[in-house]
Amino acid sequence: MSGSVLLDTNIVIGLFAGDPAVLARLSQTDHIVIPSIVLGELYFGAYKSAHSDQNVRRIAEFIQTSAVLVCDAGTAAHYGKIKKILRERGRPIPENDIWIAALAQQHNLTVVSRDQHFKEIEDLSTEAW
Repeated sequence: MSGSVLLDTNIVIGLFAGDPAVLARLSQTDHIVIPSIVLGELYFGAYKSAHSDQNVRRIAEFIQTSAVLVCDAGTAAHYGKIKKILRERGRPIPENDIWIAALAQQHNLTVVSRDQHFKEIEDLSTEAW
């Protein structure tokens, strides 16, 4: 695989855990982006964990070597369209994942996740590692 990918939280957790499948795929990827939403989910997990100081430090170190993508007005437009379509179909997905999908659509990135609900979104490139 090559190209540009946007990592979901479960893939970053796999990276932190040293998951061989994630590590192998990342080594074959040209450009890796982390949505700011994923960082929020990671921090939430870190703060509620038994080893919060250690986990917060790990995230801070990860950010230093990562390209972080933030939401803007264009992202919000994609979000609104995605959410409307999902609601019309009666196929809701978690709010944070709608934002992640909106960033991916806006920047023409492939979402890498183990969550199957991303497949509910039209015109979204996805991969499961």
